[in-house]
Amino acid sequence: MSEFTDYLSEVFQHFGAIRTRRMFGGYGVYRDDLMFGLVADDVLYLKVDAQSKKLFEEQGLRPFEYVKNGKPMKMSYYTAPEEIFDDPDVANVWAHHAYDAALRSKQPGKKGKQG
Repeated sequence: MSEFTDYLSEVFQHFGAIRTRRMFGGYGVYRDDLMFGLVADDVLYLKVDAQSKKLFEEQGLRPFEYVKNGKPMKMSYYTAPEEIFDDPDVANVWAHHAYDAALRSKQPGKKGKQG
C-alpha cells in the first residue's frame, strides 16, 4: 500500500473500518467488501450515482476520467472534497454518500452504469 492509502483509515475513522486493495494501477477503497472509493495518483474519488451526483457537482468536484482508445472515459466516481482530510465527521458524511451510492448500484434489477 502507499502512505496515502494507509492514511485513509485515519480519515475515515468515524465511518468504520476500511481496507484498500490494489487494482488497475490504483487502489479500491472498501467497507464490508463493497467498493465505495478509488485512489489514482494519490487522489481519492468517491462513488456517485444518479441520486448523489449532484451533491458532488455542487461542490465543484470532478469525475474520475481515464483515456481508453484515445477517448476520455468517465466513471461513476468523483473527487472527494478536501475538507474530509481535516475533519473525520465531514469524512463520515461523504463516505456515507459514497457507500450508499455503492449499495444502490448493487441492488438487483439495476442495469447499466449510473453516474
